Amino acid sequence: MKHLLSTLVAIAICLLSVAQSTIPADSVIITTHETSIKGKHINYTAYKGTQPVWDEDGKPIATVDYTYYERDGIDDRTSRPLVISFNGGPGSASVWMQIAYTGPTLLEIDDEGYPIQPYGIKKNPYSILDVADIVFVNPVNTGYSRILDKEAKKSTFFGVNADIKYLAEWINTFVTRQNRWPSPKYLIGESYGTTRVSGLALELQSNQWMYLNGVILVSPTDLGIERGGPVAVALRLPYFAATAWFHKVLPADLQQKDLTAMLPEVEQYAVDEFLPALVKGGTLTQAEKQAIATKVARYSGLPEKVILQNNLDVSTSLFWKELLRDSGYTVGRLDSRYLGIDRRDAGERPDFNAELTSWLHSFTPAINYYMRNELNFKTDVKYNMFGPVHPWDRSDDRTGENLRAAMAQNPYLHLMVQSGYYDGACDYFNAKYNMWQMDPSGRLKDRTSFVGYRSGHMMYLRKEDLEKGNEDIRNFIKASIPEKGLPAKY
Repeated sequence: MKHLLSTLVAIAICLLSVAQSTIPADSVIITTHETSIKGKHINYTAYKGTQPVWDEDGKPIATVDYTYYERDGIDDRTSRPLVISFNGGPGSASVWMQIAYTGPTLLEIDDEGYPIQPYGIKKNPYSILDVADIVFVNPVNTGYSRILDKEAKKSTFFGVNADIKYLAEWINTFVTRQNRWPSPKYLIGESYGTTRVSGLALELQSNQWMYLNGVILVSPTDLGIERGGPVAVALRLPYFAATAWFHKVLPADLQQKDLTAMLPEVEQYAVDEFLPALVKGGTLTQAEKQAIATKVARYSGLPEKVILQNNLDVSTSLFWKELLRDSGYTVGRLDSRYLGIDRRDAGERPDFNAELTSWLHSFTPAINYYMRNELNFKTDVKYNMFGPVHPWDRSDDRTGENLRAAMAQNPYLHLMVQSGYYDGACDYFNAKYNMWQMDPSGRLKDRTSFVGYRSGHMMYLRKEDLEKGNEDIRNFIKASIPEKGLPAKY
């Protein structure tokens, strides 16, 4: 009998181990919480779940992991906004915005966004949960999401248009299950997540018949909008100027101005003078080339010699290496406030991304602790901060045009862009360029807005921008819901 009992216990432990090392296709764990947002006490329920991706025969071929936060005490959710949130990569989990921006929980960092030990989490007093319910979605192979059918083609998931197609189907199922079809709905994406949600806006509208009230792009990519050659070179200059201003290496007359008072001068120069000069290329006289190099040096903080050596075309990677070379530091790619130390001062690019190392340092322990201890999601499956999604098919990226078409067809659809001035990967002036090229007629500008912040790619890591960014989203949501009974106007 004792031997039989030992055997049964061993079997039970084995089965539990198997269960914990795999992710169920369809599941949910429900926990209740309370917090304070903008000084008001709020109770909410968190749904930590997985929801399948099915093939054409209804067979689960993958599961998508999500966290859904719903404010308690709402009797009628037909007018309660729903925000569907994605991060980027592609291959990045939704961890960044979930525990550092709009969600009800924050990781422990200092007021500028740097790691604090011991690692931990706290309540987010600026979360938008007071005005909207939020679901954070991890696409396949990010977070706990996984392919279940080994025979499933990776091309079903890993590509600009494949990603949009299966996630639109997934969103349809989620909204149906949660009974949120009548609710005003919003998409928010960060970095590559902006490519994703821009494409989803039209896909949801055209093939799921789901119409949105708003799309929020945080640190947007190029959205498939062409900007090669001289245009790409000219558009970098305002970002260079912002970074140089932060590190106090601009000439005194520019340095003494406030950042947002200085940048318009650089923006105008980039479009009106620098771009036409770059178009001329080798036909520029030596005197013209020298004059341009002098002006670019003034705005970028770089030596004239370096600008001339590169024929006026200084890459971002060289800029990150060169700006503070004499001081022995590099500047960060995603947030140029961060400093790195290379093995040698020579070279044309930094050894590593100082900011990403810092972020992984603080986010990885926090999200693993939070899932297990606060959301009661216990598994031995690794939470993929960055998951294997390559090769990624980037062909036929028309997501900027998709978003324009969705806005043109849906008069209720509004757009807000949020960018950090110190983001060198998806810089703020390129985000503005997106808006100009998406709307060549200018007829959508009344439903489009841009907000800049004094930080980098994840501008919400800076406490002041965390508060402002959430308030900007809160106001955007309120402003994009029409008064009851009034039609939308183009």
